[in-house]
Amino acid sequence: MPASSLDQLVSLCKRRGFIFPGSDIYGGLANTWDYGPLGVELKNRLKRHWWDTFVRRRENMWGLDASILMNRKVWEASGHVTSFADPLVECKSCHQRFRGDHLLEEKIGAEAAAVLTIDQLQPMLIAEKIPCPACGKLQWVEAKKFNMMFKTHQGVIEEEGSLVYLRPETAQGIFVNFKNVLNTMRPRLPFGIAQIGKAFRNEITPGNFTFRTREFEQMEIEYFCEENGWEKAFTLWQDLIWQWYIDLGIAKERLRVREHSQDELSHYSRRTIDIEYKFPWGWGELFGLAYRTDFDLQQHQKFSGEELLFTDPDDPKKKFIPHVIEPSFGCDRTVLTLLLEAYTEDMVADATRTVLRLPQILAPIDVAVLPLSKKENLIAKAKELYKKIVQETNLTVDFDVTGSIGKRYRRQDEIGTPQCITVDFGTLGEDATQGGKDTVTMRDRDSLKQKRLPINQTIEALSFRA
Repeated sequence: MPASSLDQLVSLCKRRGFIFPGSDIYGGLANTWDYGPLGVELKNRLKRHWWDTFVRRRENMWGLDASILMNRKVWEASGHVTSFADPLVECKSCHQRFRGDHLLEEKIGAEAAAVLTIDQLQPMLIAEKIPCPACGKLQWVEAKKFNMMFKTHQGVIEEEGSLVYLRPETAQGIFVNFKNVLNTMRPRLPFGIAQIGKAFRNEITPGNFTFRTREFEQMEIEYFCEENGWEKAFTLWQDLIWQWYIDLGIAKERLRVREHSQDELSHYSRRTIDIEYKFPWGWGELFGLAYRTDFDLQQHQKFSGEELLFTDPDDPKKKFIPHVIEPSFGCDRTVLTLLLEAYTEDMVADATRTVLRLPQILAPIDVAVLPLSKKENLIAKAKELYKKIVQETNLTVDFDVTGSIGKRYRRQDEIGTPQCITVDFGTLGEDATQGGKDTVTMRDRDSLKQKRLPINQTIEALSFRA
């Protein structure tokens, strides 16, 4: 079973070095989080796995790493300057501000709240008797649109001409490089351009740990196709991504597909679905799939004056602007989902054991080498094995001598290490009751089964990542 409450996971993440509060020694900064040594390893492994699956091992897929800062005309063309806004409501009494549709979600449901117009929010909050979360008063002002893009200035003088934005999505960096990729890679339709990178949104009400933050990481693909092939491409990516999440060990009963209503669609989309996960607080978006039509390329062609046409290599007279299917993954939300799904408590010898049952391909530590005690000859033998594994494989190996062997096993369970190798006095040939000379004990995280094997067979036994 996954973590039943977010507090359980937050506590483990801080205690074991996965995720820390941002700026912690200064009292923190609301809704900012830093990935610790194990968290960054988990996140990087997830990104590598995503890249291998959807870019490196697929035909006609190309990568990109576009700049975070872009010419502000990009955002004027994309519609973000005028349309990228959330509904804000303010309490007359305490002047705290909140996202109006989120306040209504628990009472009327997320789908019903999402389709309300800006003029309907304040009357609905009053009618449903939803008080201010800060002061408890029922005194709401009329809702208004709040643009979520962060503004900054480029150069030494802060003036209108130096205004730039922190990108609210990675997609536009792909669209403005469409022509560059065409000219250099000469792709055939359908083809995709992928990017992993930071995005920034000045959310009105961020929260729920790393689920909704103002700085986050996206893993996005823009998949270009002919207009008459968009439905086939849409179905292809929906099936691929659903299976990807299942293969990562996320239970089907905690996943669902939600279709956006026409009133809910973004300004660029003709069809959008979300894959949602059942978080401890309810259903939330994990991944979005949108049919963006040819909106973005048409807009950038119009605003830039550059021709953004695809030329059919088999028929040079056939030139057109492709349509786009966009699979958009939340990297931080996927990490959070994996941690929630992996968190397990079970009873072992009348004691509660906490274990992270992470997929082996994503576990931050692949294997731990543990000398049974701090005896010098045991540590030397264990170090010898540790170095051999590090030098002959690409595994991440932990070497731990602190605490009893039982406590060290529990620590490795909590951080999700799939295998532990114990070097004991049997390994040295000093105690036949512990095993034969030059043999070690390998312990499995999930089953708790232990087996004795020759020390020269350990690398073969760890071949799942070697």
